[in-house]
Amino acid sequence: MDFELSADQLELRDATRAFARASLNDGLEQRDHEGQFPRECWKQCADFGLLGLPVPSEYGGQGQDLITTTVAMEALGWGCRDNGLVFSLNAQMWAVQMPIVHYGSEAQKREWLPRLVSGEVIGAHAITEPDAGSDVMALATRAERVDGGYRLNGQKTFSTNAPIADLALAFAYVERGDGKPRALTAFLVPRGTQGVTFGNPIPKMGLRTSPMGEVIFEDCTVPESARLGPEGAGMRIFNSAMEWERACIFAGHLGAMERLLEDCIAYTRKRRQFGQPIAKFEGVAGKIADMKVAIEAGRFLLYRVGWLTGKGKSAVLESAIAKLFVSEMHSRAALDALQLHGGYGYMKEYPIEREVRDALSGTLYSGTSEIQRRIIARCLGL
Repeated sequence: MDFELSADQLELRDATRAFARASLNDGLEQRDHEGQFPRECWKQCADFGLLGLPVPSEYGGQGQDLITTTVAMEALGWGCRDNGLVFSLNAQMWAVQMPIVHYGSEAQKREWLPRLVSGEVIGAHAITEPDAGSDVMALATRAERVDGGYRLNGQKTFSTNAPIADLALAFAYVERGDGKPRALTAFLVPRGTQGVTFGNPIPKMGLRTSPMGEVIFEDCTVPESARLGPEGAGMRIFNSAMEWERACIFAGHLGAMERLLEDCIAYTRKRRQFGQPIAKFEGVAGKIADMKVAIEAGRFLLYRVGWLTGKGKSAVLESAIAKLFVSEMHSRAALDALQLHGGYGYMKEYPIEREVRDALSGTLYSGTSEIQRRIIARCLGL
């Protein structure tokens, strides 16, 4: 495995870093405080080409491979201090766009992908329910067959981008009868469809610029053309999306960890106690060294997922390992950064407390750390 970046990949990385740092950070403190979604920044990211990186060119994208996209997402995470924006972008790319790329009909691809890539349309992935998070088998949302389509009833929650979304990729069970098992099935439901409600933002601890809310279906009738893939393909679609998401969304975490490392090096060199920079103290230097080790190890794990996917191989185990490691190391790095900044790190005037709030969510979404360990154990035959 050769992970040396090509000249084109290096150019994309540097351009993404420069764009993100110059265009996406102004007004972040106020946006975070007020929980405002930066729609203008979203459009700038779309115009730069980020949303279209993994989408085929015939649908408005760039058709980049997973490693190249991972490189760009890591660069975005480094340059953009708005972790909520980075999260929302990734949530649409991997949990809405790529399922349409892989499972959509030609009509669905042409209707939705160019508008998603351009930033005209924002997508939300709606699977989690009040009583069904990690346990997908417990989903209560139902899709009843009716003339020409389906009638959906149920309530989704913790759906990223839902309050601002124009399109929901929603999952429901179809009761097939005749002794056949119920079939988890995916549907593309636009805002404005009679019977669907996109709820208001749910206040949360971190990632405050990324709106999260409910999607409620009350006798919501959609045509058969709204179904994504065949009946019963829902679990396959969901697992495919999660495999991509666990690789690329956590590349942004890796970039944020690199940024934290650089911030901590600069601060500990400048901050003096007992007559010398605190970087000279073994305990301080040790924490920074551990950050560097975690970044390098995490990069290898994430790039390996990209390499395997590019070879057409399954990366279920590898993506779970990468997600578990990077998410937990990011949380640890953020807490260590706060410790290294001391009392200043705890103050709102410094960005570290926001970084801590944002980092902790990574151990929850895209499958909790406990679920990743379960996947790894299952792959090991346990």
